[in-house]
Amino acid sequence: METMIRARIRAGDELAFGQLFEDHADAVYRHAVRMTGDWAGAEDVVSLTFLEGWRLRGRVEPEGGSLRPWLLGIATNVIRSTRRAARRHQKALARLPPREWAPDFAAELTSRMADAEEIAAAKTALGRLRPAEREVFALCVWEGLDHAAVAEALGKPVGTVRSRLSRARSRLRGLTAKELAAQRTAGTRQRPATGQQVSGDRILAVRPTKETP
Repeated sequence: METMIRARIRAGDELAFGQLFEDHADAVYRHAVRMTGDWAGAEDVVSLTFLEGWRLRGRVEPEGGSLRPWLLGIATNVIRSTRRAARRHQKALARLPPREWAPDFAAELTSRMADAEEIAAAKTALGRLRPAEREVFALCVWEGLDHAAVAEALGKPVGTVRSRLSRARSRLRGLTAKELAAQRTAGTRQRPATGQQVSGDRILAVRPTKETP
């Protein structure tokens, strides 16, 4: 079945390519959201991915399984290109304040996090991974692709994918722990001392348990 779809797409069959869109557009969109943190921008990534896929249809291998890794590889390249274009645009408009945004990965981590502090720490840590590590992490962990499929998607050796994923997981654990410790230290410093008087006309926050008549 997959071989037939590949052959039809290579031949420029528009119906087959439309079916490819129906089958995998959602996966491409999820990947784009996770990589960019931009819901609206992810829609543009989907459009550009399938436009590029149609342009590159002749490069589809005649034999193989699902074309999802191929599409996710194209999407990853599109994201890289859009980021480079965005950086060039920002440099051209350097006189304007930079746009402030941060990828929101918290929703993907809630099932494994114990509390809000850990979610916030992991979210910050994910943003600090190197782009290459974040790409492999997204494809292996979030999309559930095996090492061979990710290697196909990114055009990298399987060994490179394994090493990047291992580094990503190791760095993510370390960065999360470091960020969590920093947040808790900051929280301890900001916590008011016991018995401190509340501003205004209110009575002391903590009264002694015994009072002398």
